[in-house]
Amino acid sequence: MLTFRAVAHRRSFSHAARDLSLSQPAVSNQVAQLERELGVRLLSRDPGGLELTAEGRIVLEHADVIEGRLELARMQIAAAAQGRRARLRIGAFPTALASLVPRAVHRLRQAHPDLRVTFDEGTSVELSAKLSTGALDIAIVFEETGIVPDAPGAQLLMRERFLVALPPNHRLARRRAVRLADLSRDDWSVALTDGMIVRACRNAGFEPNVVSITHDQLAISALVRRGLAVTLVPELLADPFRDLALRPIAESDLARDVYALLPPGGRHPLIPDVLDALAAISASFTQAPPQGRGQRGRDGG
Repeated sequence: MLTFRAVAHRRSFSHAARDLSLSQPAVSNQVAQLERELGVRLLSRDPGGLELTAEGRIVLEHADVIEGRLELARMQIAAAAQGRRARLRIGAFPTALASLVPRAVHRLRQAHPDLRVTFDEGTSVELSAKLSTGALDIAIVFEETGIVPDAPGAQLLMRERFLVALPPNHRLARRRAVRLADLSRDDWSVALTDGMIVRACRNAGFEPNVVSITHDQLAISALVRRGLAVTLVPELLADPFRDLALRPIAESDLARDVYALLPPGGRHPLIPDVLDALAAISASFTQAPPQGRGQRGRDGG
């Protein structure tokens, strides 16, 4: 399979033979044997050179996966042989990296004071890909396209709610919960023009008047604090946004599932302790009421 993979990517028996340090006849014989075992032709000789058949493209996709897993196994075996315990590589999406991960690592270091941790930020899809190549020991992601949360190595940490973020003196800041429809006349700060916040507003029956498009949490907080916009913030950012009025959404439970992803095969020896720390911190978020300024009145909104 791996010999065929080399030929398929190079589109040449001779180039693949050099890459694999084999003779060209040996490479040709291995590919021919694979074709006999599968009962199909994998390569065709066209005037322009070697081309993959439809069956060959299928086999190549599986061969690429096999090579990736073998490379991951090599890295994990090398790490185990060297006895690495003092270095942990964590990847997380930005919100988790600003809140959940630092608190969990702080808790972890109380038991392992010599632990060194490196952090990597990315989208859930990017982090999942890095995990599969051995570049990370654990990845904190949220469910989205391209991520399969029920796959082996995925552990649910929490269901993270989204909260309405209002200026402390906003007309609705005293409510226990806020209907998005009641914010239809307000200006909004969003991260994307077609993202989750805009879709939530549309589902509530209005098109938000967007005055700011930014991922910068400091900028978003400043805009809301000065009364220039309202927005939705994930529960993990409740502490950094504590000077704002944070209220639950009255008419819906807008939320996302947050997972810890682990690599297949060998794992860092401290992973059980890491998962315990993440679970403990995650539980503290889900049990705590929304924080933020603004007295809560009797109007449930």
